[in-house]
Amino acid sequence: QVQLAESGGGLVQAGGSLRLSCAASGGSISVYTMGWFRQAPGKEREFVAAITRTGGSIVNADSVKGRFTISRDNAKNTVYLQMNSLKPEDTAVYYCAADTTGWRIVFPGYEYEYWGQGTQVTVSS
Repeated sequence: QVQLAESGGGLVQAGGSLRLSCAASGGSISVYTMGWFRQAPGKEREFVAAITRTGGSIVNADSVKGRFTISRDNAKNTVYLQMNSLKPEDTAVYYCAADTTGWRIVFPGYEYEYWGQGTQVTVSS
């Protein structure tokens, strides 16, 4: 039903910033918990951040606390990930995902029903 499309990735130097966007189509995400995940080559998929439907609850992975900020604009059917103070270890494909339960934040990727195709983030040293 819902299709998610990430954008905003690219190549940046360490210490720089990027803002990722996740635009939804085919249905509203306003009642879904939304999450960001990432996967680097040769590594497992990693939880990054999640936000409940109205933004009342936010959880960030320890590895990105103080540097990344997840937000959403339900009127635009879009979720964002502001990434500051980027490090080479942040290099990965970043995925947007939707949990249709809608009231909670969960960490396992398999709990999320809809996924985008991903956007590449590369941080050079």
